[in-house]
Amino acid sequence: MAEHEYTLPRAEFDSPVKLLIVVAPFYRDIADNLIAGAVAEIEATGASHEIAEVPGALELPTAIGIAERMSNFDGYVALGCVIRGETTHYETVCNDSSRGLMLLGLQGLCIGNGILTVETRAQAEVRADPARMNKGAGAAAAALHLVALARKWGGPRKGVGFQPASGEYRIAGQTKDDPKA
Repeated sequence: MAEHEYTLPRAEFDSPVKLLIVVAPFYRDIADNLIAGAVAEIEATGASHEIAEVPGALELPTAIGIAERMSNFDGYVALGCVIRGETTHYETVCNDSSRGLMLLGLQGLCIGNGILTVETRAQAEVRADPARMNKGAGAAAAALHLVALARKWGGPRKGVGFQPASGEYRIAGQTKDDPKA
C-alpha cells in the first residue's frame, strides 16, 4: 500500500448536485463503512444524495441504468464488496459488474466505482474504513468530479461538425430540386 494516494481538489459546484448511492450490502458492516465515507464526501461538497440497496454487485449497473432512465440524478456512486471464494463466481461478479458500470460511463453517466474486489475480508475492512483507505469517499469524489466535467463540457454546441442549413432537411427519398438525367 502506498503511503500517499494522489487526490484531486474537492469538486465545486455553482448549482445543486444530487447523487444516487447504489449499494450491495452483502457484507453489511463493510457496506455501512463505504456508505459513511461516500456520504461524508458528498455532504462536504454541499451535494445531496439518496441511497438505494440492491441484492448484489451484479445488480449495481442495472439499478443505475434504471435510475438514469427514470429519475433525475446528476451522478451515481456504486458501492459493494466482492471477496474471493472457492469458485470462479468471484471473477464473473468482479468483471461483469465493473464492465456494466464502464459501459454506462461510456454512455455519459457520471459513476464512481466503489466496488471492492479483494482476496480477504481483512483487505475489505481496511479499504472500506473511513479512517483508513476510505474507498467509499473515493468513489463519491470520482462521481462528483465527473459531474463537474459533464457540466463544464455540457454546454450548447454551436458550429461543431456538419449542420445543414435550415432548408436542407428532407425526408429520405425526396430530392431538393427537380433533377433531370
